[in-house]
Amino acid sequence: MPRLSQLPFAFPDFSGATRRIILINLAAYFALLVLSLAHLVGTFTALLALTPSAFLHGAVWQPLTYSFIHPTLLGTLFELLSLWFLVSFLESYCGSSWVTGLYIWSILGTAAAAILLIFLSGRFNWNLAEMPLYGTMGAIFGTLIAIGVLYGDVEFLMFFLVGIKARYLAIIYALIAFAMLFGESRLLAFAQFGGALAALIYLRVAPARSGTALGASGRGTSSHGLGFHLSERWFALRNTYYRWKRRRAGHKFEVYMKKQGRIIRLDSRGRQIDEDDEDSNDRSRWKN
Repeated sequence: MPRLSQLPFAFPDFSGATRRIILINLAAYFALLVLSLAHLVGTFTALLALTPSAFLHGAVWQPLTYSFIHPTLLGTLFELLSLWFLVSFLESYCGSSWVTGLYIWSILGTAAAAILLIFLSGRFNWNLAEMPLYGTMGAIFGTLIAIGVLYGDVEFLMFFLVGIKARYLAIIYALIAFAMLFGESRLLAFAQFGGALAALIYLRVAPARSGTALGASGRGTSSHGLGFHLSERWFALRNTYYRWKRRRAGHKFEVYMKKQGRIIRLDSRGRQIDEDDEDSNDRSRWKN
């Protein structure tokens, strides 16, 4: 793929899916601040944050709502700035619907990994401390993995000072998460790997068509989200089923006409094959 130049130290575009994701998370943060005045923030945090054991006992909304919980100012600032830079970069090349699907998949993959680990720990009596999950770190990891796979040669400014390629930045983040597996936050680290895995699966299920072919202006061509690719596969399966039904009906009709003393042959589209056409085709094949 072509090598892209180093990104300058400037805030990227704030529009489309990037703006929606940032504003929704920002509104959730200020909503928690308002609830803290009424001393209700603890109740809502416990209700909406992801506690895997609570999900296994019926709190089915938590795999989505946990990503909107941002209890600290510095953590929220880091997460939203990271999302702004990463999501905006991907959106400029892959489109709003595609990057929105990637974000949602990474959020759900993070939750699924945490739930699976707690379920297995209870099943096999592993000594694993459960902790509530909140924030968008899994989505950030998934987005970074997607950029590392699609645009590995792009250089970002790590700590706003040092230029580093996207693939190396993703590897460093993965190594940090791997080291966390041996500490007290192993549930959070494992969950982040779930977000990264979900992002990789999303790249296979809904490949970014513009991810490997950039236009002359340096921006990607139009891309389609997960819904478009699923609809394509659905219509392909539906057409295959209709062709099978048509061939089956044609075969039944041939058998019925044969019982009536007439020999009729139909092609794959259900059209009758005339004997003159068949003879001419045989003669042309014999000449060739």
